[in-house]
Amino acid sequence: MPSRIELELVVKGRPVDKLVIGGQEIAPGTTCQIELPVVRLYTDTDISMPIHVIRSRKDGPTMFVSAAVHGDELNGIEIIRRLIRMKSFKLSRGTLILVPMVNVYGVLSQSRYMPDRRDLNRCFPGSSKGSLAGIVAHKLMTEIVKHCQYGIDLHTGAIHRSNLPQIRANLKDAETLELAEAFGVPVLLNANLRDGSLRQSALEQGTKILLYEAGQALRYDELSIRAGVRGIQRVLAKLGMTRSKPQKSKYTPYVANTSSWVRASHSGLSTSRRNLGDHVHKGDVLAQIGSPLGETFGEVVASKTGIIIGKQNIPLVQEGDAMFHIAYFSEEEGDIADNIQSMSETLLSSETTQING
Repeated sequence: MPSRIELELVVKGRPVDKLVIGGQEIAPGTTCQIELPVVRLYTDTDISMPIHVIRSRKDGPTMFVSAAVHGDELNGIEIIRRLIRMKSFKLSRGTLILVPMVNVYGVLSQSRYMPDRRDLNRCFPGSSKGSLAGIVAHKLMTEIVKHCQYGIDLHTGAIHRSNLPQIRANLKDAETLELAEAFGVPVLLNANLRDGSLRQSALEQGTKILLYEAGQALRYDELSIRAGVRGIQRVLAKLGMTRSKPQKSKYTPYVANTSSWVRASHSGLSTSRRNLGDHVHKGDVLAQIGSPLGETFGEVVASKTGIIIGKQNIPLVQEGDAMFHIAYFSEEEGDIADNIQSMSETLLSSETTQING
């Protein structure tokens, strides 16, 4: 006679795959937290990657959500924290694996990079016998990503740069496009893969992945956090992993097939004239650059019509610095700008994603 556990591993007449992370088996219908050992510091201190697993009794997709691949990108940590603390959140099918801090070293030092000065998001799939960054990348791939059919990787802009909430993905894949649209932010960017990135390695092993970019490094941004929490919930609903029915968004997602940075024309002090989400036309002045003594050196001008999806925040610029990231659409950009404004008003006036404490 089969054991109780063996009976629980049969759903809808077929076996449910075993899920083992860090040597710990997670049974259907359970929620658990795991400290996945990575490597020790030279101080003889153990460093582990925190993981929260929610597994439904019913079979379904397995999805991971990761944050802080870059250790100074904190919005994603708070997005995952809010999901975990949300009393109304319940998984009805499948498994959700939440990894709030991939680069624990970087979070400790408030740095984008690993202690070996490598960018972790250029070290995937990694190696168990490689550099420190390679070992961490290998751990994530072999312990987490290998189990998953889907993933959402949470990022922010780099230090002194802000990104408008946006999804970057392989939007030429029909299912990935559907999930990106379900996430519910106005701007979707059909982004090329970068060698050594988590997204590239995940796709190579068959995991479809969305990359969420929003906010800036070392800062919480409430709009970005709320959009991220709601977006993950909407993707889970789209996959049938929650009982919630995917709600029609109040604003239409638009796909940008190209984007580019407008760079500083001079070195000096910049005064920005445009904000994230603004619709700009070719020839519009985006910023002025001058000297500490009041002289104006020149202007930063939009080379094409589009939407500002990223910008530098620090007013100190060197000639050639990337200052404004502009996405280009085939649709009417004015409609997209209106949708961005609608998103801000909807999310910042709503308490549905705010969790205190």
